[in-house]
Amino acid sequence: MRILIVEDDARMADAIRRGFKAEGVAADVASAGEDALWLAEATDYSAIVLDFMLPGIDGLETCERLRAEEIWTPILMLTARDAVPDRVAGLNSGADDYLVKPFSFDELLARVRALARRQVGPRPTVLSVGDLRLETTTHRLWRGADEIELSHREVAILEAFMRRPGRVLSRFDLLELVWDGDFDHRSNVVDVAVRRLREKIDRPFGVESIETVRGAGYRLCESVDS
Repeated sequence: MRILIVEDDARMADAIRRGFKAEGVAADVASAGEDALWLAEATDYSAIVLDFMLPGIDGLETCERLRAEEIWTPILMLTARDAVPDRVAGLNSGADDYLVKPFSFDELLARVRALARRQVGPRPTVLSVGDLRLETTTHRLWRGADEIELSHREVAILEAFMRRPGRVLSRFDLLELVWDGDFDHRSNVVDVAVRRLREKIDRPFGVESIETVRGAGYRLCESVDS
């Protein structure tokens, strides 16, 4: 396993690097976000430990740029800023985890190892299927040039479909993905919610993008005819 440490405090960076080395984990160090960008593009890291406050481009912008360049290496944001809005901003920028300074190195190591075990793949925050475009962090949705207002539950349902276009999702799948299984599987809550979603994203535009697959569930079509 090789990780990238992005930290402008040289003593902190060296302490983290030596800690990982003692555990048999190779680590490179970057002291600025700009350096992190080219290192992450050139090297297949298992994880990135990214400081929030950096000279030049900060940790948030560095994270956003990495994701914009489709570098999906798991990122742990490391910072002294522990306010909820700061944590939310870090996660919304594309980070996978957040650890506040001062911290236990054992916890940092455990979190990095957990991130490195994850399957790396695209996790964009803006989803597009056909002429639907969803910003998952702001919950804003457009069909073409028209913005559509959805409830939080409806956004969660649509996101489940848009991350799996063309795939049939059963009622059980949707309960697990959106409701965390917090409903009786015999309930019609999924059918009601999907019907309401269709009333907002399909009916006003004369399309049928959410298709019922009889006996199986629902599917979001990747292209629809009006």
